Amino acid sequence: MLITNIMSHIFTVTLPRLAESSKQTRINYVVGLDARGFLFGPIIAQRLGAGFVPIRKRGKLPGDCAAATYAKEYGEDLFEMQKNAIPPHSNVLIVDDLIATGGSAAAAGELVRQVQANTVEYIFVVSIPFLKGAEKLDAPEYHLVEMD
Repeated sequence: MLITNIMSHIFTVTLPRLAESSKQTRINYVVGLDARGFLFGPIIAQRLGAGFVPIRKRGKLPGDCAAATYAKEYGEDLFEMQKNAIPPHSNVLIVDDLIATGGSAAAAGELVRQVQANTVEYIFVVSIPFLKGAEKLDAPEYHLVEMD
């Protein structure tokens, strides 16, 4: 299933439900992972009255950036986030379309820790539970759909 095939449903039904699940804790910033987290993150941030911060692959962001590596199928990759984008002690929600092995999401959590902010929760549209990615995360994980 391509996530682009269900974008209309995601924007009208799924994202409002995900945002509603995050209203129990005050979220200051929503972080979206490159690239589909950029689609979902700003909408959730707007619904929560929070700021949006992108996490990008190496070399895409200007200024001083924090960096964290994560394992991929055939090697490592690196995520970056601008160091001054999130003030210390802020509450952060991390958003992406999919959690599989959890490597990229865990790297995003590491970036949030590097700027001395707190990851409150992770939100994904799709989870592949047998890969046990949620076990690598430092905060609760929520998802709407599970795939085998």
